[in-house]
Amino acid sequence: MKLKTLALSSAAALAVMAGSASAADLACLITKNNTNPFFVKMKEGAEAAAKAAGLDFQAYAGEKDGDAAPQITAIENCVAAGAKGILITPSNDSVGPALKDARAAGILVIALDTPLADAEAQDITFATDNFEAGVLIGKWAAATMGEGAATAKIAMLNINKDNISVDVQRNTGFLTGFGITVPDLTVMDSEDDPRVIGHESSDANPEGGLRAMETLLAKDPDINVVYTINEPAAEGAYQALKNAGKEGQALIVSVDGGCPGVASVKSGVIGATSQQYPLLMASKGIEAIVAFAKDGTKPTVTEGLSFFNTGVNLVTDKPVDGVPSIDTTKGTELCWG
Repeated sequence: MKLKTLALSSAAALAVMAGSASAADLACLITKNNTNPFFVKMKEGAEAAAKAAGLDFQAYAGEKDGDAAPQITAIENCVAAGAKGILITPSNDSVGPALKDARAAGILVIALDTPLADAEAQDITFATDNFEAGVLIGKWAAATMGEGAATAKIAMLNINKDNISVDVQRNTGFLTGFGITVPDLTVMDSEDDPRVIGHESSDANPEGGLRAMETLLAKDPDINVVYTINEPAAEGAYQALKNAGKEGQALIVSVDGGCPGVASVKSGVIGATSQQYPLLMASKGIEAIVAFAKDGTKPTVTEGLSFFNTGVNLVTDKPVDGVPSIDTTKGTELCWG
């Protein structure tokens, strides 16, 4: 079996790989980048499952969240190479037309973690219930603060301003869990609650998290709750708080459950995180491509949801009544990265 991993830049188109596998046995994985441990583990899961199934496998990665151009190039290359299935964590909805073209060519398209707004752009999504992931950390934060939740000062560190589905779902889920009314669950920043100091873009990385937290601290230096889209952003937020001499002031919550994030929960940097399972998303995606290649069978959604749910657990060493959780010992057993 041939394995090929390609890192793409938005400035350069890639030539179609020579000697690609036939349409019956080639699977592609396209992630947002190849540095976030979440996507590294996703690739690991897909690659191992493809090898076990005897599929040829090609993995592509863009440079950063939100940059769709390299993903579009990768989609086009996979179509030209005769892929039977594409697994993708879409950077944003602008990849939709290319994915629709892939489906029209008879390719099974599975979105991983992040569904596209256009239902015709994917056959199905395999993902964490990102709204539930947000609700869990929101409920935990509110219960941990107790009476102080009524006067909390909350910083919201998102991916960006593009209203990417995973960004919106975690954001609005957190606010809902915290007890804040969100009039429109399809967009961020629709709430009108004085406890929310502001929303800033973190680009889902430490540098962006640092920058976003500095901006919000300048707006209100007394912020005492910090929601972050993921643990790399939480790392940056903590550094900004530490630089300002306020590292003990704010409760930080996040989503991902990578091994560094679970370690941050154990050390107290992060109070709680919702753990998702990228390896399972990817391996189940490959299983679906195998079934599709065999007889055209397509995967089905989890009952009561619009996607295939790969599960989520709250990880914390400070459990609260009414919010199910696992501790960092168990979280470490299940973590990735």
